[in-house]
Amino acid sequence: MAGRGTSASRGGKPRRTTQPSRAGTSAGKGAGKGARSGSSRGAFERSGSRQFASRGAGRTGKVAAPGEDRRKPEKTLGGEQVEGRQAVRELLIAGKRRVREVWVATDLDDNEIVGDIVDIARSMRVPVQEVNRKRLEQAARSEAPQGIIAFAAPLPEVELADMLKRKPGQPPFLVAVDGVTDPGNLGALLRSCEGAGVQGVVLPRHRAVHVTPTTAKAAAGAVEHMPMAVVGGLPAALARMKEAGIWVVGLDDGADRDLFELGDLASEGVCLVLGAEGAGLSRLVRERCDLIVSIPMRGRLSSLNVSAAAALATYEVARHRTS
Repeated sequence: MAGRGTSASRGGKPRRTTQPSRAGTSAGKGAGKGARSGSSRGAFERSGSRQFASRGAGRTGKVAAPGEDRRKPEKTLGGEQVEGRQAVRELLIAGKRRVREVWVATDLDDNEIVGDIVDIARSMRVPVQEVNRKRLEQAARSEAPQGIIAFAAPLPEVELADMLKRKPGQPPFLVAVDGVTDPGNLGALLRSCEGAGVQGVVLPRHRAVHVTPTTAKAAAGAVEHMPMAVVGGLPAALARMKEAGIWVVGLDDGADRDLFELGDLASEGVCLVLGAEGAGLSRLVRERCDLIVSIPMRGRLSSLNVSAAAALATYEVARHRTS
């Protein structure tokens, strides 16, 4: 059976149905007179205003002082710190963002990949600094930086509208991630997507991990080549995809329909939606899917983790597109 809000046609291809939308301070009393009054007022203006301006910061964030820029800092995908040999080499080879500096541990053994990193960095006039192992590991934010850390500009976000544009003879092939919070799983997922030819990955801005050093290391350089869009609400983004003629296919271990029954649908514009670890697809995301499919499990376990599911599902779609 197809997921909620869909029905299957005789040819095996789901027919989309339309669902109804759901509505979803003043000065204190008794101030001193004369010089005392003036000095108290001056003291408040010099220091007291800063004291009271900070009240409530724990609940609402920093309170801007008069004349201070109140605009929120620009949010990015992250990726400013890249750790691990393969991830740093791909960062340099891709050349898509500025690399400020590369750290190499002083006790690192001679290695072909390390040699490549140093040679490429120097050819690009990127400073290479040798630091002792203890300092490097204190700066690291992943479990095994492999003696290499690079500091770079953040990864750029791609607009969802650009992902939805069709190219002649190349129907869209996207992946949307519903609330994945484990950085290692996200990195492995991005690596599978890049290998299978996925054209873009859509991430929610809130309640989801973005690109951390652990993500970049697990992705082994895929973050440099995989376009990623960050959206305020995933259900709304999926609705836009459907309006653009893209089939939205959710993966859930409780679905009655098999992933390997997609057939010709996989050759059309498609977005695979993968749920968070344990929780699966959220209700609103599930309702936006045209159909829900599952990966058949032959053993005692009921499901795979999200990165393994992504590998199977993306390559199944890729298989239909190349056959």
